[in-house]
Amino acid sequence: MSAQFTLNEILGKSIQKEIESQHLYNDLSQKMTNDEAKEAFQQLSQQEQGHQYMLEQYQRGELKVGALSPGQLIDYKIAEHLDQPEISPDMKLKDIFLLAANRELHAHQLYWALAGLHPPGEVKRLIAGLASQELEHKQKVELLYTEVAFPQTDGG
Repeated sequence: MSAQFTLNEILGKSIQKEIESQHLYNDLSQKMTNDEAKEAFQQLSQQEQGHQYMLEQYQRGELKVGALSPGQLIDYKIAEHLDQPEISPDMKLKDIFLLAANRELHAHQLYWALAGLHPPGEVKRLIAGLASQELEHKQKVELLYTEVAFPQTDGG
């Protein structure tokens, strides 16, 4: 079942998800003892902040060429992209990585679909770029997941 939301509502929910991702990645970077994982989460947090700023610019009407009307209704299965379980303190690290990878996949799918609704132009390129970056984030988090879920042993 699909739901209708205005573009402004979708942007607002997307901004909130970007902020949540920033907090998640900041928290994870502080918990990491592995320098590579710590750096990866710090970079992810910074990139999510960039996404937040771009979406806020769009929401404020600062992106004009190719922008949709803020009140335009969009018939889209938004709940599939925005409703996910919360992280709990007792979750295992590998499960947190898996949840983070899933969040990135959903963000990619949301931005890709949103880009598809826009006419060719600057806004479409920016949103499609966000979709690509979210897919890169998913790959980074999945790499960290495999290192935790399938650690190397002395035997190979």
